[in-house]
Amino acid sequence: MTRVWKWNRPVTVREVLEDLQQERSIAYTTVMTVLDNLHQKGWVRREAEGRAYRYEAVTTRAAYAAALMNEAWSQSDNPAAALVAFFGMMSDEQRQALRDAIRIAQGPETHEPDTASEDPHTAAQHPHTVQENPGSAQGGGGR
Repeated sequence: MTRVWKWNRPVTVREVLEDLQQERSIAYTTVMTVLDNLHQKGWVRREAEGRAYRYEAVTTRAAYAAALMNEAWSQSDNPAAALVAFFGMMSDEQRQALRDAIRIAQGPETHEPDTASEDPHTAAQHPHTVQENPGSAQGGGGR
């Protein structure tokens, strides 16, 4: 999938093969089998082009990652605790990217004030706002 996402266009088995062969030896039939399996699982769609197929990702890499995160989160018996643990594993850059993503997802009409700069007592008035893991500020939380 990485190779299909990389080009962001329909690709042939031969193109994927030639790209992979820059790193390692691999057979045409192996690449063809993997792409066929991805097609059967619904990860790629394909269109005939002459005697070959062109394969194209059904979803973006970002949407795939989001689905994986959603699947993992939904398996938890305590989703809030799972999120707190996940946030605690994040680097400062990842937490900032999360804040940015939340602002984008909320849109301009539902934007809430950034509680990170508020007084801790004031932040308690916003119980739905996820606070950063206090332990992460001591250098033990992120990667």
